[in-house]
Amino acid sequence: MTMDQQLTDLARQWTEAERAGSTEGLDAIAADDFTFVGPLGFILDKQQWVQRYQAGALVTHELSWEEGGVREYGDVAVVVGVVTQRASYRGTSTDGRFRVTQISVRDGDRRRLAGLHYSPITAPPA
Repeated sequence: MTMDQQLTDLARQWTEAERAGSTEGLDAIAADDFTFVGPLGFILDKQQWVQRYQAGALVTHELSWEEGGVREYGDVAVVVGVVTQRASYRGTSTDGRFRVTQISVRDGDRRRLAGLHYSPITAPPA
């Protein structure tokens, strides 16, 4: 499988797991030292990121990923894209479009997420 195919497969697994609220799916695709940086700057480790779906705290109704440019550095790939989501956390809307930097690492014949960094999409300062 080519790197592009691996990245496409990883993105599919990630978005499907988020939409389904699958803690097992998220756990399977994330590296042990995975780090999530949320759109407001908070940081979650792998366990915290996976557990967002336990007890219904996070509910994702829709989530799509638009891949942008891909850069590969040996076993590491960096993809900057856009996530559009309709979701809520503890009843508060988390809907929006976010610029996302996705960092993945090669793990045998597949890729695993090492990090996701969400940022709000705004116009540059004047």
